Amino acid sequence: MNLAAENFLIPNGTFFACLLIFVIVLIVIRTMVVPPIVKVLDERNARVAQTAEDNRAAAASYEDADTEYRAAMKDARGDATGIRDEARAKANEELAAAKRRATDEADSALAENSKALKVEADSALETARRDVDRLAQTLAGRVLGNDVKAAKAEQTETVN
Repeated sequence: MNLAAENFLIPNGTFFACLLIFVIVLIVIRTMVVPPIVKVLDERNARVAQTAEDNRAAAASYEDADTEYRAAMKDARGDATGIRDEARAKANEELAAAKRRATDEADSALAENSKALKVEADSALETARRDVDRLAQTLAGRVLGNDVKAAKAEQTETVN
């Protein structure tokens, strides 16, 4: 019996052939398969890093834009408040001016009406005096039974 054939610890030709094939496959995989996979993984890691950097830049840009937006809104609110206050003040001034004009017009209309009423009252008073005088003379003439107008005319002539 052959010692090499019976001892499993001693390698035979099949072992060396399998070992050679394994080494060849290992070299082929290491030189032809692994580099493209590593290249793809490196590119992927680079894209992930670039995406993370882009996200950080976008977040910073968003924060800057948000800060600018808030500042612009604050300024716009301040401007709007100023415009609103200015418009209210102008409206109050115009209202006061309109009230003054209306008061002046009402006062002038009242003065004109008062003058017209005064003229009418004076005219009515004068008419009433004449009518009362005439009616008094007529009534006195009827009560006394003589012509009071003629007596009054004689009295006026003697005084003159």
